[in-house]
Amino acid sequence: MKKFSLLLVALMLSAANSFAQIKITKIKFNDKDHYLANVIGYPIAGVYNYINKIEPTTVLNPDGTGIMQNEDLVKENIIWGIECSQSGVPIFKEGFNSASYSFWYKKSDTAKSKSDDENDWTLQSFSIHYDKKKIFISGERVKEYVE
Repeated sequence: MKKFSLLLVALMLSAANSFAQIKITKIKFNDKDHYLANVIGYPIAGVYNYINKIEPTTVLNPDGTGIMQNEDLVKENIIWGIECSQSGVPIFKEGFNSASYSFWYKKSDTAKSKSDDENDWTLQSFSIHYDKKKIFISGERVKEYVE
């Protein structure tokens, strides 16, 4: 009977973890609250490069951390997210065969540190082009994806 109870508890814990809600991060920018998520229904984590160039790159990790390499090839750790509602629904503008999102990031000393300084956040455009199967950051850095 103890084994059955242990198995039942383990099953319930794994099910609760599987159906956990998306992690929402609240930031403040210019005295306005914004909410960020790292999941929008498309595979946005990965490596983004300039077209026909190996460097500079941007790496977005699924946990909201990453690396932004500038044109001077200096790599900096970042914390990133896509703007969403307070409940976690991504905010976007639908175009013809595309969608535009707000991509927020800030530099961090270590990928896990999270300061609350509102002036550190940078806003860039983030677009998904369905027909080309490409995702762009600021229209420059691109990643191809597979549905």
